[in-house]
Amino acid sequence: MAVTLKDVAELAGVSRSAVSRSFTEGASVSARTRAKVEKAARELGYSPNALASSLTTGRTKLIGLVSNNFHNPIFLEIFDLFTRGLQERGLRPLLVNLSDETAPENSVRMLRQYSVDGAIVASSTLPTDFAPAFHEAGIPVVNAFGRYASDPRVHTVGIDNIACGRLAVKSFAARGYRRIAFMGGPEAATSTQDRHAGFMAELAAHPGLEASISFAGAYSFEAGRREMQRLLQAPPAEAYFCGDDVLSIGALSALRDHGVSVPEEVGVLGLNDMEMAGWAGIDLTTIHQPIRQIVTSSIELMMAMLGEPDRYPEARVFPCRIIERATLRPLPEVG
Repeated sequence: MAVTLKDVAELAGVSRSAVSRSFTEGASVSARTRAKVEKAARELGYSPNALASSLTTGRTKLIGLVSNNFHNPIFLEIFDLFTRGLQERGLRPLLVNLSDETAPENSVRMLRQYSVDGAIVASSTLPTDFAPAFHEAGIPVVNAFGRYASDPRVHTVGIDNIACGRLAVKSFAARGYRRIAFMGGPEAATSTQDRHAGFMAELAAHPGLEASISFAGAYSFEAGRREMQRLLQAPPAEAYFCGDDVLSIGALSALRDHGVSVPEEVGVLGLNDMEMAGWAGIDLTTIHQPIRQIVTSSIELMMAMLGEPDRYPEARVFPCRIIERATLRPLPEVG
């Protein structure tokens, strides 16, 4: 039979409430009583019931980990980092798939049903009103990989996607490309919109460049492959800035199937620097998004909000850089 709190209390010679307080963070209990309880618990092999503890403290320690991009393999990396990071801090992640959800009020209702202590929205493709809807419902929320704003409505951690679009054009120009292209992800995604805006803004500063613009239907391998197959019905550009790494890998597959050599005939630049981008046979030149730092910072903000629910919304923005591999022409040597 399972060991109960009553069994620990009897062996330790204390009340059941003393045992409960000994396993409740911040509760008032003497060091002597706590030591007796912990000794008895070890001898009996007792572990406190997390659900019962939540009834006492009013805290479930559940954090909703909300996304809708489950088909994108980069989210395996992101969820691995989030779940391990939350668990290391004594919190329990509740994975929430909103791939088919369009109404934030339904998501708010679901999170309330599970009595989550907070929510981390890990997506750049969910509608922009999701994270604010959680906030307005009184659920502490962090928007990881969200859209940067100088005056955020909710805590936001990510990169400046406009700067990434600019970086792509600057890199193409430095390598001598003249006919370039933007192959974005879903046109409605804020990440796509901002990368496109930065791409076009920097393009205006390089009058010698010509550019074409297109959008894939999703951040997925198949969407990238299909879009590149469509583009190859006409003469291709010299270099493509793709919306993310998985789109880029799909584009590379289509180029190679059509006998187009990379980077000799066509260059491809991705974004994210997911683990797969460095695999042999892919070796994708890409813009590095500091995923680990974004995840860690998002968890730090969540922890801070659990202690200070009225904390003023903060935007944390991380810089990006190009990781040189084998799908773009090398930069010219200096000197």
